[in-house]
Amino acid sequence: MFRITRLADYGILLMSYLATDRRGQVHTARDVSGATGVPLPTVSKILKALARAGLLASHRGVGGGFALAREGKSITVADVVTAIEGPIALTACLSPDRESCTVENSCPVRPNWERLNDAVRTALQSISVAEMVVPRFPTSSTSRPQGGGTGAMAPSPSSVGSPDPR
Repeated sequence: MFRITRLADYGILLMSYLATDRRGQVHTARDVSGATGVPLPTVSKILKALARAGLLASHRGVGGGFALAREGKSITVADVVTAIEGPIALTACLSPDRESCTVENSCPVRPNWERLNDAVRTALQSISVAEMVVPRFPTSSTSRPQGGGTGAMAPSPSSVGSPDPR
């Protein structure tokens, strides 16, 4: 099974939550935990890792906490995953800290793993944490796109076979 780790998933959730507020607003780990439902020890661990990576600014003392280091629209999902898990690498042979592989020089599939890895990285880089909290498709049935065009959704069961009201 291929999946993003729970810590990276929570990191994206926390950063998306922080991106909903004004840039620079300071949040305590306890506040973020309460708002997101992620346990406090996990929130603390993730926020520290994100601060070490430069995605969050850490503020000490009374009124301290964490704030986005830059706008949420400029922080990508790939930035968060890399901060929590390290470089994005689908296979061990693509990891920068890999041990030498005995078949690397003659491996016929490695170039295609590189292509796949690049595609996943590009996809994760194309979505910001600010976008993660925005619904991709409208939720009400009255605002769903109908008909052709890219991104058109399938017609609802109630509209199939019904006469065109025009």
